[in-house]
Amino acid sequence: MNQTLFPDIVVDYPYTEGIKYTGSKLKLLPYIIQLAQKVQPKIIFDGFSGTTRVAQAFARLGYQVITNDVAVWSKVFANCYLKAKKDNNYYQKIIDHLNSLRDKDGWFSENYGGEPNNGKSVQKDGGKKLWQVHNTRKLDAIREEIDNLDLNEIDKSVLLTSLILALDKVDNTIGHYAAYLTEWAPRSYNTMKMQLPGIIRSQQSHIIYNEDIFNILDKVNADLAYYDPPYGSNNDKMPPSRVRYAAYYHIWTTICLNDKPKLFGRARRRIDSSDNFASSVFEEFRKGTSGKFVVVEAIEKLIKLSKTKYIILSYSSGGRATAEELKEVLSSSGNILEIISVNYKKNVMAGMRWTNDWIRDTESPNKEYLFLLEKTI
Repeated sequence: MNQTLFPDIVVDYPYTEGIKYTGSKLKLLPYIIQLAQKVQPKIIFDGFSGTTRVAQAFARLGYQVITNDVAVWSKVFANCYLKAKKDNNYYQKIIDHLNSLRDKDGWFSENYGGEPNNGKSVQKDGGKKLWQVHNTRKLDAIREEIDNLDLNEIDKSVLLTSLILALDKVDNTIGHYAAYLTEWAPRSYNTMKMQLPGIIRSQQSHIIYNEDIFNILDKVNADLAYYDPPYGSNNDKMPPSRVRYAAYYHIWTTICLNDKPKLFGRARRRIDSSDNFASSVFEEFRKGTSGKFVVVEAIEKLIKLSKTKYIILSYSSGGRATAEELKEVLSSSGNILEIISVNYKKNVMAGMRWTNDWIRDTESPNKEYLFLLEKTI
């Protein structure tokens, strides 16, 4: 990809790895990198790091990176890609050992494994299954052995990342884990095989947090923050109870923790991934006491409490906040240096301004907006 926003900036688009992810910013990476390079930061804070693709890209480009996400699997990915220091041969030998283990029937097979069943993932109990049982038997054996190896957190994260990447390639989903396909996906017939993740060898001392972002803003010392919060839908027809990001990727939490949690529903979700436990303020659909949507209040609080001089905010046209509200929130804290609109369907990028044309542009679906803000207060 060679689109350039700024002719005087040369951009390298580094290799990154990740699972299938609804909130992935893989297609936005060229634009995010170019906006960042325009203000020449040295330390970059990725506040909602998810699968860590943005953090990986900046780390490969030589920046010091600070990551944060409330998801335990995001911390595992960050530890793997940003913190692992041992030789590749060390990890490869363990991965080879794990791949060679004899299959085992266990907790994962009981809850997520299904027989081929003439192409149907619906089993005798009426439930659809996430993986074919030949892969969950491998998962049961491998996950137990990883705990038995008595590894430190970083080395364990490398193996868990490898395991998750392998499982992601043979699942029976459309990209999230709130529901599974009725017809087995063709890839689900394949046999999972762990491979060495693309560990980033860097001289930088990267920092990793696994907390509510509002608990760490005063600890973060960075030049630029990249914020990609989860989005509360702007569809008023959607019911108050909806699937949250924590529910979309509940299985990766369970694999990381191996805690055999209490489950509910046909998708066998963790009980702590239900809305009562796992909703984010950035996914709220209600209005607060100020009359603004709660998510707008949260974005405003996030911007104001951030100590970085520059902020890149990523936001979807399908989010709860409107163009007018974002303009008000961002303008109240500084100067908007650039606005970029990316049409996912057409893969078209365009520079935008705060005009009625831009506001009308937000009415179109499948668009992502990047705002580069210079804070003044």
